[in-house]
Amino acid sequence: MHIRRQHLKSWLGLSIAASVAPNLAFAALPNKPLKLIVPSAAGGSPDVICRILAAELAKALGQPVIVDNKPGAGGAIGIQEIARATPDGTTLGYGNVVTLAINQSLYTKLPYDADNQLTGIAHLGDVQNVLIVNNALPVKTVAELIAYAKSRPGKLSMGSAGNGTTGHLGGELFKALTGTYVTHVPYRGSPQAINDLIGGQIEMMFDNLTSALPHVKAGRVRALGVSGGRRSPLAPDLPTIEQAGVKGYETTAWGGIVGPMGIPRDVVQKLNEEINKILALPNIMERYAQLGFEVNTGPLEKLFDRAKKERPQWAQIVKRSGAKVD
Repeated sequence: MHIRRQHLKSWLGLSIAASVAPNLAFAALPNKPLKLIVPSAAGGSPDVICRILAAELAKALGQPVIVDNKPGAGGAIGIQEIARATPDGTTLGYGNVVTLAINQSLYTKLPYDADNQLTGIAHLGDVQNVLIVNNALPVKTVAELIAYAKSRPGKLSMGSAGNGTTGHLGGELFKALTGTYVTHVPYRGSPQAINDLIGGQIEMMFDNLTSALPHVKAGRVRALGVSGGRRSPLAPDLPTIEQAGVKGYETTAWGGIVGPMGIPRDVVQKLNEEINKILALPNIMERYAQLGFEVNTGPLEKLFDRAKKERPQWAQIVKRSGAKVD
């Protein structure tokens, strides 16, 4: 009986330990919901990516993770809120190529300092953009679009998810390399821009595969090419823009998780490890792959290392395109 009682105690101890295990690694986190700020509109590529991650992260932490969309000003509004948050690990956010690498050369003055106010936590992955056009536009190839635009200088409108996004700068680079004059129309997010593209208020746009592909597959818009250095497995029949004849064209979007500067190092490291575990789950990898988002993880330094490496490249694109936001 005494032996059985001891076994029971041992079993109960193991059961209790297992039940609280998700929280043990994050004992330093305050016991309250975590906020994951997405500096863009609901329904766009970053939003979809973050909501998938948030659901799994909540399970891992044993705490709710709430996605909070803060669009506007090229992501600066949301990033500024992250930077000003209490550095206890309960306010995180999505930092991407726009907010960490492009805005630094596009804006004359930013309300945040990425290098000194933010902490890189995890690199999530990459996504190509796709060039899409309104179905009524009488073009089916990139070459036909270029010819059509050249015959109507200034008559076509190109939407984007906002000033400074890869869709905006990718479009400006396209115009610079092809010698076309198309009017840029910035929106406060990808969903609004795509709705106007479908409705015919604008004729073309570059957008993340994640948010554009469902509309392409449904036949609501026509895709002409992808922006990266190779074709996408999700749309193998689509050429890259360069393969379609625009030499030197290549842009790729990417993103990851950031937090305010000052989060304890052990908390940042644990968050990095947990997010990497989540992204390695077969079902999560499959869900992201179906969205055209290629998982690309690594140590917590990877996100800012990439941002700093790419800033000069994006600065050249900004200069070449003539894009400017005050």
